[in-house]
Amino acid sequence: MNGVSGRMGYRQHLLRSILAIRDEGGIELSDGSRITVRPLLVGRSEAKLAEIAQRHGIADYTTDLDAALADPQWEIYADFLVTKARATALRKAIAAGKTIYTEKPTAESVDEALELARLASEAGVKTGVVHDKLYLPGLQKLRRLIESGFFGRILSVRGEFGYWVFEGDWQPAQRPSWNYRTEDGGGIIVDMFPHWNYILENLFGPVRSVYAQASTHIPDRWDENGTPYRATAEDAAYGIFELDGDIVAQINSSWTVRVNRDELVEFHVDGTHGSAVVGLFGAKLQGRNLTPKPVWNLDLADEHDYAADWAEVPTNDVFRNGFRQQWHEFLESYVLGTDYPFDLLAGARGVQLAEAGLESAREGRKVELAELGL
Repeated sequence: MNGVSGRMGYRQHLLRSILAIRDEGGIELSDGSRITVRPLLVGRSEAKLAEIAQRHGIADYTTDLDAALADPQWEIYADFLVTKARATALRKAIAAGKTIYTEKPTAESVDEALELARLASEAGVKTGVVHDKLYLPGLQKLRRLIESGFFGRILSVRGEFGYWVFEGDWQPAQRPSWNYRTEDGGGIIVDMFPHWNYILENLFGPVRSVYAQASTHIPDRWDENGTPYRATAEDAAYGIFELDGDIVAQINSSWTVRVNRDELVEFHVDGTHGSAVVGLFGAKLQGRNLTPKPVWNLDLADEHDYAADWAEVPTNDVFRNGFRQQWHEFLESYVLGTDYPFDLLAGARGVQLAEAGLESAREGRKVELAELGL
């Protein structure tokens, strides 16, 4: 597990996924056998790795990635590094014949992402890319609504994501400073468009074009040491995506917005037979037969309670942490030798959308997306 001292690598992948699976005794398969896990922590700081290992009863850690990849007892290479360092490490893992599970974006360019997917395919290496948002309770409820035919023909999707990230002067920022420097791999398009790609393509249909407006609303920020720096990456992006089936998606992504919604991300889906609003956990719906008939009248205050016209979707299941649930599925696929859909080619499509979004923002035009293949 390379990069476990970082925020996501530690909290979501090590603590809430792998260690949770370990401490539960592994994953039971349908034949009664179990998959058990033993992590090897990899990073640059031996002191940090030793502290994490001691805290969680982990026996193995190293600062030597090459030695770890050369050791046959470690079967899976998991990558949670910053984006700029990821492709180099993935190439080494592919050359070593390791099964790969990695965060996204998988590379800094679509050409590089496709190269990695080709190298893995040619080497016969199984790969998985994190698609955690698909496992959120709210989006799992949305998938059920779609599969049930609740919406009829889906017309549009509107997404709102983001919150206020403090500048770092009078309150410390709650995101790392590299997020706001293009030269360090920062920017909200690179960060979030890969997420939007797999959500849209897996729930509604492949993305065929994008128009994006990128903005750096706050140009001056302060880093972790209180040192001022100039932001060179966008902190907000406003995107319009055309999907198969004439579905139009609009998604705003911003680290410069104060939240006035139920959750930090929400998707509003409209269809001919019904609509739904879903977030990380919650979901509410309104069917055609219960849709009110508003009348536009600027002379009278509208006393109608529109929020009361929506019904909550019940939570009829137990939802695991999304990262852990995907780890379960990937480990089962690895042990059983089944096909895994969220591979490096799927990751390359996420990079493609981010790259197209940046191109659209630079050139002020809609960008068509070509179909990717190996």
